[in-house]
Amino acid sequence: MGHGASAVSLPIRFGDDFEFNPRSQQLRREGRAVKLERIPLEILLLLIEKNGDLVTREAIIERIWGEGVFLDTDNSINTAIRKIRQVLRDDPENPRFIQTVTGRGYRFVAEVVHPPAQDRDEASEAARSALPESDVPPATLPARPDPASKRRPWGPITLIGFAVVCVALGVYFYTSRSRPAASAPPARSMLAVLPFENLTGDAEQEYFSDGLTEEMISQLGNLDPSHLGVIARTSVMHYKHSGEPLDRIGRELGVQYALEGSVRRDSNKVRITAQLIQIKDQSHVWAREYDRDLSDLLALQAEIAQEIADEIQLTLGDHRRSESAHLPALSPNAYEAYDLYLKGRFFWNKRSGPGLQQAIEYFQQAIAKDPQYARAYAGLADSYALLGGYTGLPQTKIMPKARAAAMKALELDPNLAEAHTSLALITENFDFDWETAEKEYHHAIDLNPNYATAHHWYAEFLSLQGRFDEALAESERARALDPLSLIIAADRGVILLYAREYDKAIAQFRAVKEMEPGFSRSGLVVAAYVEKGQYDDALAELSTWYDPDNSPWVLAWRTMIYSRRGQPAQARHCLERLRQIYSQGSIAPDPVLWAYLGIGDRDQVFEWFERAYKDHSNVLTSLKVNPAFDPLRDDPRFQELMRRIRLVQ
Repeated sequence: MGHGASAVSLPIRFGDDFEFNPRSQQLRREGRAVKLERIPLEILLLLIEKNGDLVTREAIIERIWGEGVFLDTDNSINTAIRKIRQVLRDDPENPRFIQTVTGRGYRFVAEVVHPPAQDRDEASEAARSALPESDVPPATLPARPDPASKRRPWGPITLIGFAVVCVALGVYFYTSRSRPAASAPPARSMLAVLPFENLTGDAEQEYFSDGLTEEMISQLGNLDPSHLGVIARTSVMHYKHSGEPLDRIGRELGVQYALEGSVRRDSNKVRITAQLIQIKDQSHVWAREYDRDLSDLLALQAEIAQEIADEIQLTLGDHRRSESAHLPALSPNAYEAYDLYLKGRFFWNKRSGPGLQQAIEYFQQAIAKDPQYARAYAGLADSYALLGGYTGLPQTKIMPKARAAAMKALELDPNLAEAHTSLALITENFDFDWETAEKEYHHAIDLNPNYATAHHWYAEFLSLQGRFDEALAESERARALDPLSLIIAADRGVILLYAREYDKAIAQFRAVKEMEPGFSRSGLVVAAYVEKGQYDDALAELSTWYDPDNSPWVLAWRTMIYSRRGQPAQARHCLERLRQIYSQGSIAPDPVLWAYLGIGDRDQVFEWFERAYKDHSNVLTSLKVNPAFDPLRDDPRFQELMRRIRLVQ
């Protein structure tokens, strides 16, 4: 247990089907064990012990961590409460078990059946010798195929914003996790490259240490993918400046090894320190310090990556040496291009419209410095491929630029998995060439099985084909490589929506929204609410979207909802406002199409389908599976459109 011993040690019953055994640290539902981490279990026990009474956050901190703790306890408590509610299937707005007392703490409100007092006294000592912390498995939700980048059309997320929710995103909240039994060795070792610390004293150099982190992930991920899996950048960046203990990071990310490092830099020199740590005993397997000229940075990264891979293989008993790519010495122009590339990736990873525009500028500057730099072209392709989703610009203005950049990257480096993945997305969303897109996804995954985005976008592709079991499995592969990715989790919700698993989709989207309220992709819970007829919930969700009175998609959804609720005047008002916005020439036809779909005007729907087809709109890719289109499936015009975009023969 933690710092406080439980006064209860025999099974406690609550609700209709839950039983909590403090002695074995086990929660059961209908007789079946429900897995939950140590901290949520201890908080649940504390709440049960104080049944009906307010339990303050201070009391929780003292019970779990003791006084004087220097951890981010607020986020840890929030995360633990969310995990408890998930396994109890408790709604925070209408709680059956845990009530939030805003600004103060929590109260357990369900009826609790305690064992007899005499039995509690006899067992109290045994409770103190419960399961050791290191043996507690990660939290697991009830078994179901589950989550997620992505990207997405998601909302703006900054690196700083994610740093404050590092603990809250510790366990993949939205999915059941398929992990091997504790006695069985993993199929391959998993490594987390934790964010390199910026010790330059200059906050403007943050992009440099973050870029080095990404470079190490890339180098190590390509060394031996069949034996070494490397966690994606978006997950490890949640631990930046977090101070989380390594054993917790290891559990949350599902890794056996962690690489920690730091960077010091002046105008001409760079010092990089790195140490490889084995999570199970936190032993230092390997440590090095490098002082080099800045012009040697790429070669230095390859050297570090090679040594780490060798040490991991030696530790695992595999003495075969992996070969990293030999990198030639960099010219001054090549180094400057690399520096600009790091800046581009820094802004690209912010995943916002302004961030992507800034990334494009840096990638273009990198290409100007070194026209043979394939990775800069791949970064440019990635930025253009995502830009439409974050800005609403028509596909015809964006995708040709993305394609040109991806093709140039492949011309310079045919084995660049990122470029093949970008090309797959472009071919899928712009060309509707599903066969070629799938081949490109397969090729990208073959080239780099550790590239989470390839698995994520391929999962989306499979769902659009109606291949939901395959899509969920591929989504799980993406999750394993990027356990804390909100977009992978949110897009899991989209897959469930398309599979008509509306309750599961709502739970998935809610979990994402609870973790990051401003994450735009989770707003697609509106679609599930509408399909279930929960119109009040849908309207409440829309009110939280950006600029809800003028957003084209808010107006489109409101048109649909008001029409279905029997409020035609309100629906027409939203539709007219939407058409005014479209007449200004700044948005794609998709929202207007959606509004006419909402009011059931088939002729107008098919007129706007033609405009969407001309614009190569993304909305067409979901024709086969999106439940919103179900009322049109008996219309010959719909079947013809499906044939034109190659979704049926």
